[in-house]
Amino acid sequence: MKYLDHFYVDGRFVPARDRPQRVVINPATEEPAGSIAMGTTEDVNAAVVAARKAFGTYGHSSREERLEMLRRVLALFDERAEEFAQLTTLEMGAPITFARQAQIAGSRAHIADTIRILEHYEFERLAGRTLLAFEPVGACALITPWNFPVLQIVTKVMPALATGCTIVLKPSEYAPISPMLFAEVLHDAGVPPGVFNLINGDGPTVGEAMSSHPDVDMVSFTGSTRAGVQVARNAADTVKRVHQELGGNSANILMPDVDLEPAVTKGVLGAYRNAGQSCTAPTRMLVPRQLHDEAIGIAKRAAESVIIGDVNDEATMLGPVMNERQFERVNSLIESADREGATLVTGGSGRPSSLNRGYFVRPTVFGHVTEEMTVAREEMFGPVVSLIPYDSVDEAIEITNDTPYGLAAYLQSKDLGAAKRVASKLRAGQVMINHPAWDASAPFGGFKQSGNGRECGEFGFEAFLEVKAIGGLHEG
Repeated sequence: MKYLDHFYVDGRFVPARDRPQRVVINPATEEPAGSIAMGTTEDVNAAVVAARKAFGTYGHSSREERLEMLRRVLALFDERAEEFAQLTTLEMGAPITFARQAQIAGSRAHIADTIRILEHYEFERLAGRTLLAFEPVGACALITPWNFPVLQIVTKVMPALATGCTIVLKPSEYAPISPMLFAEVLHDAGVPPGVFNLINGDGPTVGEAMSSHPDVDMVSFTGSTRAGVQVARNAADTVKRVHQELGGNSANILMPDVDLEPAVTKGVLGAYRNAGQSCTAPTRMLVPRQLHDEAIGIAKRAAESVIIGDVNDEATMLGPVMNERQFERVNSLIESADREGATLVTGGSGRPSSLNRGYFVRPTVFGHVTEEMTVAREEMFGPVVSLIPYDSVDEAIEITNDTPYGLAAYLQSKDLGAAKRVASKLRAGQVMINHPAWDASAPFGGFKQSGNGRECGEFGFEAFLEVKAIGGLHEG
């Protein structure tokens, strides 16, 4: 990547060779994948000035102008889709098949969905005698995570551009390579100078400067709950809009009538998606007590069927976790489950015996987990599934809701009516029944400490709009 030691400000790739450099590590090999310049408060200020200036014009651009631009973005994204997939594999160790079919295909779907919404969205509508005008929030600070480095950028940047907002983006310093390619796509698509800006850096420096900046109108953050709390504190003094998608600890309730073999198998494989590094991963599998031992056998077979290793091999299903810190954290949680009395079904701490490098974690299953155990209380973010037995559906609902998080929940049942009744009692932003097909238009976000606001679909589009009430135009 020719622009890794650059920032993107006011329509130009700006050299930043005099800034501190940070090596990007490929988690599959533990070898350098490149290095980036780390931004400063001064760099953030320059980007915000550019975004604020550009908003004066871009905030009044027409729907047609923005549609033409976003269609160019989509065409260029398609042209470079394989390059995006290869870079995602390089910087975060996603197996190449998953990078293509989920990381990048999912990103494309969100771009296309934003275009679809913009084509038909009513920016003006009448409520009684009052005209409601939906207008762009303004200059937005967007802070994105490493687990879906392009997709999470797309779900913020595309609706912001579609609604007429301007942007300062800080991608994760752990996965900054594909975001720089995305900046190239926006540049080549003709996004006007200052409308999109990118500053690499860390949270305490660049993230804090963005979220506290008085000329930023909105900050949208995806990451840990701990970091989200700090972002909200930084933003409080200027009373800017704060939009957050934070942690999760999702339960997967297998109802008593469940078809056990496919439900357990899909549940385990779903929890291992992206090496378990998804805030919606169904890591807590709640199983009727009388089915628990049978479920353990199925879960063991599913986990041991997972192909782990060479991330460039199209057959590989499971890659490494992101970095050494994450590797140590996941292994620490696995060891805590052993100490606290859970039954290790398969896997365990440490690398798979077939691998001698990379931050690979063994596909792990625990049985006889209780809701008080650390492995059931904390967000895992690794390829670990905990089977928790329950005695009644009411108890399963209680266990599911007994967490500070509320991002997602899962239900498996032959009786859709019963599943819908249970879903209505779950405190989660998404409830998935019987593993439905993924829907790019579904609003994404959570209850409780999983954040506030929604991304994706029309709700994610409206996150970047203010509503203005105009009276006096429709009297009588």
